[in-house]
Parts: sequence; structure tokens; C-alpha cells
Amino acid sequence: MTSKGAHYFEERPGAAARPGTVDVVLPDLHLRLATDSGVFSPGRLDPGTRVLLESVPPPPQEGDLLDLGCGYGPIALTMASRAPGATVWAVDVNRRSIELCERNARAAGLDKVRSVHVDDVPPEVRFSAIWSNPAIRIGKPALHAMLARWLDRLAPGGTAYLVVQKHLGSDSLQRWLGGQGWATTREASRSAYRVLRVAAREPGAARDTADDVSAGGAANNEER
Repeated sequence: MTSKGAHYFEERPGAAARPGTVDVVLPDLHLRLATDSGVFSPGRLDPGTRVLLESVPPPPQEGDLLDLGCGYGPIALTMASRAPGATVWAVDVNRRSIELCERNARAAGLDKVRSVHVDDVPPEVRFSAIWSNPAIRIGKPALHAMLARWLDRLAPGGTAYLVVQKHLGSDSLQRWLGGQGWATTREASRSAYRVLRVAAREPGAARDTADDVSAGGAANNEER
């Protein structure tokens, strides 16, 4: 693992504060978001995140939505802007990211964004949609455990959209998800990224017990 960005998935990053801003400019909205060192992609909107936000269909207009690995909030705030009647849970392990996302939501007047630590989402909450640029860099076992934890909280009929770099595990992750009972298809493919559409798992769906499919063999060289 390189040192570049290596601390963004720590709970309390030790990097000295270097506040900045990033403009999120999409066809339907423009957000100026506060950023800082020690969080994911603090200097620009990550290209994979852009592909996700420009490719997915509108989120459900009510209910609970999830941004898994929210960083400073570009996905969560886009979801909240596009679905003002829904509650958006923006979760992360990184406390600095959570604070930034909360501040950015408040500045944008998006009062239905809930920026919380991953362990602080009430257990009864189920999600109509999950959007994520998942942190493949944490390694395959941790990635699989994280995705299983949250995909199993999709409501019946709910859908997750995950953006993953092509050459860093998107196809193998798609196979693993399918093998675990989550019907997974490719929603979009652009530049170096693929957006995977993951349907809620049916009760009793068959699962592979062998975890032998790599979710990204080049994880140590990955950007996210």
C-alpha cells in the first residue's frame, strides 16, 4: 500500500488539516463542498464518483437511502438533492469525513442527510437504494464483509449501485456478488469504470461458500 490516501479509511486520520473546496458540477446541480486532508479525493471530484452520479437513475423519492463511504459528501448530497423527500444516511468510518459531510449538507440546506459513523445507523433501518464508490483498497476480505453487511439491509425490491474500476476488480466483484445471491448486472461502463447494479437478495438465495474470487487483485495500487 502506498502512503497516498492511505489514511482516508482510518477512523481518526492523523494528517494535518488542509481545508479546501471541491465543485461538484453535474447536469442537474452544482455543489461547492468543503474538503480537507485525510479524506478520500480531497482535491477533486473522484472520476469514479462522477461516472456513478452521471450514470444511475434517480433515487427513490421517499424512504431511506444510503451513501456507503460518504467522504465529504458528493454522493449523499446528490442523492438528497435528487430525492428531497427521502432520508439519506451518509456513513463512513472516518470521523473527519463525517463532520465534513454534515457541514456540507447543512450549508446546502439539505436537512434530511444523516451523517453518521457506520456503527450508528439504527439496526431496523432498511434502504430503498444504496449508492457507493466502495473502498476496494481495504482488501478483499474486508470489502466483502462490508458489502455483505450493507447489501443485506436493502429493502425488498431495493437496489444498490457500485462504481468500480474495470482493471481493479469490477468483473470479479460482479461474479462474487452474483455467487452470493445478489443478482448483479452492469448498469454502465465509461472510461476506466463500471457501475454495477445489485438487486436485493431474495430470502434463501443460494450462496457460494468458497470466497475464492478476487474483488480486485491490484488493490494495493488502487486509487480508492
